Amino acid sequence: MQWRNVLLIWQRELRDQLRDRRTLFMVAVLPVLMYPLLGTSMFQLVQFMRQTTGRVAIYGADELTQVEGLPTLVDGDRFAAELFFNPEERDRLKVEQRDAGSNAVVAAEAAVASGEIDAAICFPDDFAEGVERSRNADAGDVAAAAPHPAVRFNSSRESSQIAGQRVSNLLRRWSDAVVAGNLRARNVPLAVTQPFAVDQADVAPKESRNDQLWAKLLPFIVFLWALTGAFYPAIDLCAGEKERGTLETLLASPARRSEIVGGKLLTVMTFSVFTAMLNLASLAFTANVLMGQLGGIAGIGAMFAPPSTSAMLWLVVAVLPMSALFSALSLACAAYARSTKEGQYYFMPLFLAATPLMLMPTAPGVELNLGNSLVPVMGLVLLLRATIEGQVAQAALYLAPVIAVTAVCCWLAMRWAVSQFNQESVLFRESERFSPKAQLAALVRRRGDTPTAAAAMACVAGIFLMQTIVRSLIPAPTPGLSGFSYFTMVVLVGQLATILAPALAVARMLTRNVRRSLLLSCAPRSADVVAAGLAAVFLHPLGQRLAMWIKELYPLSEAVEAQLSGLSTLMGESPPIWAVLLLLGLVPAICEEIAFRGVILSGMRKSLGDAGGVLMTAVFFGATHTVLQQSLAAAPVGAVLGVIALRTGSLIPCVVFHAAYNSLQLLSALNAESIRSVAAGWGVGGMVFAEMPAGQLGYATPFAILGGVVAAGLVWAMGRRDRGEPQVATRLGTAS
Repeated sequence: MQWRNVLLIWQRELRDQLRDRRTLFMVAVLPVLMYPLLGTSMFQLVQFMRQTTGRVAIYGADELTQVEGLPTLVDGDRFAAELFFNPEERDRLKVEQRDAGSNAVVAAEAAVASGEIDAAICFPDDFAEGVERSRNADAGDVAAAAPHPAVRFNSSRESSQIAGQRVSNLLRRWSDAVVAGNLRARNVPLAVTQPFAVDQADVAPKESRNDQLWAKLLPFIVFLWALTGAFYPAIDLCAGEKERGTLETLLASPARRSEIVGGKLLTVMTFSVFTAMLNLASLAFTANVLMGQLGGIAGIGAMFAPPSTSAMLWLVVAVLPMSALFSALSLACAAYARSTKEGQYYFMPLFLAATPLMLMPTAPGVELNLGNSLVPVMGLVLLLRATIEGQVAQAALYLAPVIAVTAVCCWLAMRWAVSQFNQESVLFRESERFSPKAQLAALVRRRGDTPTAAAAMACVAGIFLMQTIVRSLIPAPTPGLSGFSYFTMVVLVGQLATILAPALAVARMLTRNVRRSLLLSCAPRSADVVAAGLAAVFLHPLGQRLAMWIKELYPLSEAVEAQLSGLSTLMGESPPIWAVLLLLGLVPAICEEIAFRGVILSGMRKSLGDAGGVLMTAVFFGATHTVLQQSLAAAPVGAVLGVIALRTGSLIPCVVFHAAYNSLQLLSALNAESIRSVAAGWGVGGMVFAEMPAGQLGYATPFAILGGVVAAGLVWAMGRRDRGEPQVATRLGTAS
């Protein structure tokens, strides 16, 4: 790659974008105007909120005057001033007294429901008598308890809900004052009811408490605008050039496709970073100008302050890698779009995929640790949150994994964008009117011997759709419907209906050669079948250690553990071991390999190539496992199965590997103690196995690594002739 060409393309695209008024408005004008406008609106809304006054009606207020020495509750048309911590809050409740009548509670509820008043307090007819009785009661006199006043409010109206909460707090303080008066009347010190006081203090500096608020808010705002600032220029640079007819001129230049992508990527990154920084500067300016006035009006100036300078600097540093990731993803999506209108539709899926990763760090209990640092986008947001909060030492511990994951994601996104530009069928797709009938007819008429990428995605969509439908239809286990027969029904329906049926439907309707689509057109070599079984045996220890490490990294929740234990109890009838191996070993191997290494991998290779097809198929394979920990452990095994399919050109070795691997997992779980005792009898227990929690069968790390190396060698040896050449080309055909 010649960087001179990249810089020339960057300068060209930058000049074109600076001439586009729509792009300039999105990345420059809108951020400057938005935050001052929001700040001014909030300033006015707070003033309006301060002027609202709740209307409270008191039914049976004459009961309060019949008790001598009772603390004052109402003073004119306001509550007593001594009941408020803040004197200004007294004016926010206006009191009116009404006759109780025969049924005061019903009248109060009707008045609150109609909106005539915001809240009501109803004192029963015997309230004064009850207070006197409780004041003169002896110890153990349960009947002396005073009747309780009733508070009514309407939670469907904001003003009524706030008034009800304020009234409840006032009555609680008034009740404490009544208790204090009763104790004084009996010469009992108040300390009897309060034997000790809690000295509670927040040792965090004011700046740290302020940074904690901004640490959750600022990353989401800045990264969201980084995504927005990357997407719209990318649409104009790719789909817009298709419509203007200028993309062909650029492709005819001496620059390589990778250099063109590099120049466009730098342009999109420039606008992404500029948009994020401009939003950050506008937000900081608005906060500094209006926050003091807003805090003074609302009375929260001591607890609400603008973000600190260090928080802003950390955000500037974090914007660069996030902009690179969002720019590459936006560029790939824009290259696939036929027009700018179609490209704009792709923004919502990208936004929906990125938003949970940016919002999850704001949830309670989500902290920076090794497991969370390995999640794309989420790890960077958590790292940024920790640094803004001043936890720099803790953030430094996870800096390396966050940088590594972000760099890998950026590289994969850039490779995807380059692959999009290397496909003429993607760059020069013409815009067309969508017709379901015409699209379906075209899919059937243009069927190839093997599935296309669209057919593979249709299979993936069918699998996830059927899984959702089947889960909603399968009845929950009951005393009359449980046991191994119920478990068998659940497994068979789950495999045959949700995995096998969509795959066979796609292979039958959207391909011309079902056997070739499922990699069953050629018989595999017996040596490859044996090597696949041995590879599963040697890879099992490493897979077991990987699964345990994943559980340590992402511990199972109590709900998931209860669900898994509930499934294990269904097999408590001690069924034959051969039935368990057939049900959980062979059946999933056949169904899942036909779907993933047959239909889906064959289609994905045509769009993403061998490596991309294997990785994407492994991701889909892992996602079909509902538990997160199982998905993370299954995805690497799916990648190994994809490599076996490519090297052997047959589905049979994949089924053998999958069945052997599943069977070993079951046997090791059901016979952990027996296997450990046999290994100890042979004198190799300490060398092969390691102590694991809950009595699980765990393998020693050196033994697991050695097994993984041997398994990799066996997989590499598959599909080779005497000269050591792979047979992939003759059995699978090309990927294009």
